[in-house]
Amino acid sequence: RQHRLPGPLLHDLLSAFEQDVRHTAAGHAYTDSAELLAYCRLSANPVGRLLLHLYGVGDETALQQSDRICSALQLINFWQDLSVDLPRQRHYLPEDLLQRHGLARADFSLAATAGRAPAAATQARMAAAIAELCSQARAMMQDGAPLCCRIPGRAGWELRLVVQGGLRILDHLQSLDHCSWQVRPRLRATDLPRLALRAARM
Repeated sequence: RQHRLPGPLLHDLLSAFEQDVRHTAAGHAYTDSAELLAYCRLSANPVGRLLLHLYGVGDETALQQSDRICSALQLINFWQDLSVDLPRQRHYLPEDLLQRHGLARADFSLAATAGRAPAAATQARMAAAIAELCSQARAMMQDGAPLCCRIPGRAGWELRLVVQGGLRILDHLQSLDHCSWQVRPRLRATDLPRLALRAARM
């Protein structure tokens, strides 16, 4: 009430929590990227819009850029966490992408949960699928990045570091040949100087 936060954004977050529980329990798969991004619209985008509201930024360009950053962060987290999510029956890989690459969810689930190394040709297709998803997330993050320079003070610098942190995770995914069902890439203390320099250059 004090900050007049928009109620619908908070309801969107609750809807996302509920959807995630239902989908996990039912073993639901997202049919395509559009359906997955619709989930991000509820689970991630409201966070950015609420923060912009607190800073008095509400023009349409800023909101759209915020949505791109938040959805990108959500997607990066999905592709970073495959080795953690798949054993928990949390599936975010779009079905249409798997079909394009001649794959099934079981290819990733078996590799992540049973430690069963896929055949070389299958692993190459799996890595290519994750690389495509990471490329999409990187493009979205870069689309939204100009917002960083519009947010004043410390918050603007924090947002720059958040953006660069997401991009750095994508760098680590690339260095692992996008095989994140085997190991979870993460930021380390040695990444901090690089992140600071990239943030300063924005």
